[in-house]
Amino acid sequence: MSEMWSGGEAYGDFSYVYDELMDATPYGEWCSLIADLIERYGVSKPDRSEKDVLLSERNLVVDLGCGTGTLTELLYEKGYDMIGVDNSESMLAVAMEKRQKSGSEILYLCQDMRELELYSTVGTVVSVCDSLNYILEEEELLQVFSLVNNYLFPGGIFVFDFNTEYKYREVIGDTTIAENREDCSFIWENYYDPESGLNEYDLTVFVQTDGDCFRRFSEVHYQRGYTPDQISALLKQAGMQILLMQDAETSGPLRDVSERVLVVARGNKQTE
Repeated sequence: MSEMWSGGEAYGDFSYVYDELMDATPYGEWCSLIADLIERYGVSKPDRSEKDVLLSERNLVVDLGCGTGTLTELLYEKGYDMIGVDNSESMLAVAMEKRQKSGSEILYLCQDMRELELYSTVGTVVSVCDSLNYILEEEELLQVFSLVNNYLFPGGIFVFDFNTEYKYREVIGDTTIAENREDCSFIWENYYDPESGLNEYDLTVFVQTDGDCFRRFSEVHYQRGYTPDQISALLKQAGMQILLMQDAETSGPLRDVSERVLVVARGNKQTE
């Protein structure tokens, strides 16, 4: 998934090879997990036959940082009314191509999550695959949390994950990753600055065009890792209640070496 990095669009030309290079991402497992969490903690129902306007808002699910819409489409197939929000026009263009092929009725909005503006409340907001790590300042992340809380239907939930500061500092660090495929290759050069806490990764992608010719393009991405304590404090400040916070890889308790954290938080509006 994608979001803004400071100064511009996080994904440009890379959008058109994103799905190929992310083909190992377990979107199906994420979809099932999210549906289970909504059923356990939330109010949204996979029911498009609902005629009551207020209850239909309850059933809306927003995929925040939806990228090319892979997870958005899967949740739509589950029966949820979906809205996909992303700041990258090129990622959304790919998502809308998928919508045209599938015949889904997903609404896509090109928005910065820091300026989220919906036309109604929604029952669930989802943000996965490190979208929130593109928010580089705590003040701006608080703004995102506050906006999500504002748009949640009474009893609605926010399901999201984030990469920890530990992951960027100790696991990714200063590394180079290269992958060569038949028609597409990439080089990922990663740099972590312990003073600023920012993680920079420079992507160089080679895409086959005609015959043996390859097109080369490069992009620079910035992310910031957060600690569970930071996220907990910001959610509390935004008026949200944490229902679940666990290691996203093990589905168990948080550890000092947790690299990605899964969170379920409830908005401050009371159910009626």
